[in-house]
Amino acid sequence: MNNNFKIKIAILIFSISIVSCNKPTEAKSFKTAYIDTSKLMEESTESKDIESKYKNKSVEMGGELKTQAVKLQKEASSFKQNAMEKGQAWAQQKGQELQQREQQLQYAQQGMLQQLQGESGNEMDSLVLKYKKVFKKYGKDKGYDYIYGTGEAATVLYAKDSYDITNDLIKIVNQEYTSTSKKVDTKKQSKK
Repeated sequence: MNNNFKIKIAILIFSISIVSCNKPTEAKSFKTAYIDTSKLMEESTESKDIESKYKNKSVEMGGELKTQAVKLQKEASSFKQNAMEKGQAWAQQKGQELQQREQQLQYAQQGMLQQLQGESGNEMDSLVLKYKKVFKKYGKDKGYDYIYGTGEAATVLYAKDSYDITNDLIKIVNQEYTSTSKKVDTKKQSKK
């Protein structure tokens, strides 16, 4: 009886382990979506405004440099004519002066580009952080478990178009930006 008892217990344990192994696991479904981040940045009003702002600033700052470059070119042209008339000593001195001014102009142009890239980069970084907050809120409000991003740094290699929420988010960020812009405009007008 002792051996029979041990066999029965072994069979019982074996049966329990088989039943527990065959127990179906619950498959949890996740609600997912993706955003085409490149398209979002292309169609976002705020992003377009930042881009436009820095294009205009570049034209403004570049205009001043262009004026200086044209003046330098004119002096370089007259330098060639005057070099023979005024002698070698004058030509060497004036040539060095023109070279220094050309170099200063190049440094100014590089400095301007770096300044514009830095400023616009900071604004775009702030915009990206702002949009991440919008994505998080949207995801929570709509009950998403995951929202992926596509675009230049794609993290989604394939998804059905029905999971694309990019247009919804473009509308949201543009509406928020427009309403914020209107508030700022009314504050400016009320101060006048």
